[in-house]
Amino acid sequence: MDRSAEFRRSKAQFLGKADLSRKGSVDEDVVELVQLLNTRDQFFTTSSCAGRILLLDGIVALKKANGDAILKFEPFILHVQCRQLKDAQLLHSAAVASGFRNSGITVGKKGKTMMAVRSTHSLEVPLSHNGKLMVTEEYIDFLLNIANQKMEENKKRIERFYNCLQHALERETVTNSHPKIKEKNNSSYTHKKKRTPEKTCGKCITDENDEEPEHDDDDPGISVNIFPEEY
Repeated sequence: MDRSAEFRRSKAQFLGKADLSRKGSVDEDVVELVQLLNTRDQFFTTSSCAGRILLLDGIVALKKANGDAILKFEPFILHVQCRQLKDAQLLHSAAVASGFRNSGITVGKKGKTMMAVRSTHSLEVPLSHNGKLMVTEEYIDFLLNIANQKMEENKKRIERFYNCLQHALERETVTNSHPKIKEKNNSSYTHKKKRTPEKTCGKCITDENDEEPEHDDDDPGISVNIFPEEY
């Protein structure tokens, strides 16, 4: 079966479905990013979350907790189905260069290629146990401040990712429309492939970079997992 035709059909079917998430719509902070991906022939998003700060216990207020309350910050996460592996690699490079260094690619044996954009920029702290508050209110205020700082950094990474991806897609369009440029790029690939993501992406990276290094390696590379045959 023509994989391109199969991909187009899957994209039309998926994007035509109703949004069954609790919110019922794409988070405001990632609307432009999701639209950028879905308007391109080689991508479509399957799920996304801009980031969340949660108090988990099913309660109205922390003082009324009768279980184990947890303060949790969840960073941005995005899942994208890609037409080809090279499309996933482009997306992966932009994600890693923007601070989402825990991103990865999963390839099914039947050719389905998924790209997950994610990071380890998270926070999860227990606050109470069996209804007893285990920390001071001052410490809770401290944690909330940390969580808010992480959310701000999370938003900056999303913006960097959008700009870096847009730049990469524009460059790809120019390269594909000018065969001579493509030939020149291919001839110098041996030298370019050793560059770190920051250098490759150029102005897409700000001076801030990651406050919390997520890997010790300069180049995290690409992690490709294989799904079972029926996937």
